[in-house]
Amino acid sequence: MWRRAGRIRLHLAEITGRRVRRPLGPPAPVATCSASAAASSSFHHYLGTFRDSFGTPPSRSISTQTDGGGGRECWNCSAKGVFLSCGHCRSVQPVDPAVDYFEIFGLDRGYNIKDNSLEGKYKDWQKKLHPDLVHSKSEKERAFAAEQSALVIDAYRTLSKPLPRALYMMQLEGIHVDEEKTINDPELLMEMMEVRESVSEASDSQTLGKIQSQMKRKVETLSKSFQEAFEKRDFDRAVEATQRMRYYERAMEETVKKL
Repeated sequence: MWRRAGRIRLHLAEITGRRVRRPLGPPAPVATCSASAAASSSFHHYLGTFRDSFGTPPSRSISTQTDGGGGRECWNCSAKGVFLSCGHCRSVQPVDPAVDYFEIFGLDRGYNIKDNSLEGKYKDWQKKLHPDLVHSKSEKERAFAAEQSALVIDAYRTLSKPLPRALYMMQLEGIHVDEEKTINDPELLMEMMEVRESVSEASDSQTLGKIQSQMKRKVETLSKSFQEAFEKRDFDRAVEATQRMRYYERAMEETVKKL
């Protein structure tokens, strides 16, 4: 579907000192040696330029603590086992840093989530926590409601998308994923440059929609790779899946901007 970027391929071949071809299997890591230092430097320059053009997603601070919730007590009526709001006196509770995003939506912690499992519960919580709906309550409880509502929104946005959900699950395992790290893969770099050029040259929404569908399928494939690696506790491969996923997510964002 996309036009091959001939000039990009020729230049990339010059800076790496070898012919670049699409492999039949997964791309092999780029070997490093002292003789290829100059080529590696040029490659990182091009990869860094491409990464910066899409922007860097904001970092997110997330608690890694979890708790069953049975011992939580309502600050107003002392009822036991309360959650974001008390089922007895309807009082909004203060944010508990031990609550993870899956618990908010009553889900088991796992990567495979259907959107309809989130949306209904998200709307239910917003009805109870939205600041506009608790305007008659005390200033203290209105502040709790604002904080809880923001937490629910962030939880929904995180769990409803493949990449943020993957990063969150890694953080719950205590594994930091460097979102600034680039991947030493000339094939991925070239593919992303071709996609970006195709998006730039697209003149109608149908073409952009096709590109977006292609990128979505790539993300779905990488999502499956992440889930498989995560379940096997192969965190190195899980991290690599998230890093590759990020490139395709940003490509989709570019198509959305132009639609």
